[in-house]
Amino acid sequence: MLWKSIGLALALIIVLALALERIIVWLVGAGSTSAETALGPNAHLPVDAAAWLLSIAAGFGIVVGSVMLMPAVIAFVGSFFVDQIAGEVERTHYPADPPGKALALWQAIFEGGKTALLAIAVYACALPLVLIAGLGAVLFFLATAWLLGREYFELAAMRFHPIAEAKALRRRHAATVFIGGMLIALFVSIPIVSLATPLFATAFMVHMHKRLSRRGLPSNQGRLYA
Repeated sequence: MLWKSIGLALALIIVLALALERIIVWLVGAGSTSAETALGPNAHLPVDAAAWLLSIAAGFGIVVGSVMLMPAVIAFVGSFFVDQIAGEVERTHYPADPPGKALALWQAIFEGGKTALLAIAVYACALPLVLIAGLGAVLFFLATAWLLGREYFELAAMRFHPIAEAKALRRRHAATVFIGGMLIALFVSIPIVSLATPLFATAFMVHMHKRLSRRGLPSNQGRLYA
């Protein structure tokens, strides 16, 4: 499962990076042609120099964009493997508990895709603030913590509860889930290691869901769980 999730995450990142590179190259080329047409043939050299500088900036932008898209990719990739990982954690650590019910693949992918699109929208709003010393990085980290904590907790909870109930449970323990999301965001921020985030985040949120869902049980059941 680890190698599958890493492979899929890498493949998606590469595809997104290539698509972003093609878009930027096209924009730079179209802009150069328009500028040269408007300014005349004497502007050929300055326009070429500007295009060269823009190409370098575009290369840097592709790297930064790939890094910023990583949490969105992780959210989507995790949806493919959540049930396999969660089932293994439940069998290993909670053998006496009733097993969770696997989500329909389309439902898991829908939740992961929805979170990925939301992540891209949030990061697009935060991107201009990256230029403000430190503020953009902080907002990026907090947004990642909220988004990934939210998704992985709900996916773990949906194995035992209807969708509406799982979301209500997450809202009821929003602060705890957010703190858990901060740990996942720290994991995502580590280069290379971040590719294993679906494995770590799913296992972590399965344990968190187990603990939070037992808080409302009678004391004898709570002691049995402990």
